[in-house]
Amino acid sequence: MAGFPKIIRSLPEADHPFRDIALWLLRGPTASLIFVEASADSVVPEHSHGAQWGVVVSGDLVLTIGGKTRTYHAGEEYFIPAGVPHAAKLRAGVRVIDFFDDPNRYRPKAHGPG
Repeated sequence: MAGFPKIIRSLPEADHPFRDIALWLLRGPTASLIFVEASADSVVPEHSHGAQWGVVVSGDLVLTIGGKTRTYHAGEEYFIPAGVPHAAKLRAGVRVIDFFDDPNRYRPKAHGPG
């Protein structure tokens, strides 16, 4: 499958500062989930937040978690404990699903009038 299906792409897009990355957002009262798709090689600089669990759906994702770097491939999952610094390199075409223990980790994009 090339890209997430329409049922995912119909979710609200998340507001974020990253280049060449699309995020679709699903939020609940205690947690949130994003569907991530990179259209080109992209970098997410080091940062930290609450706990995060993820799985690579397709492609490759390079994660540095707490100073240790590893490449994750389709079907592999990862866990980032709360407060641990981490960074990512997304290769073009990678698709990832990330779960956060924070319902407000990302917010929907604001859409202007019209």
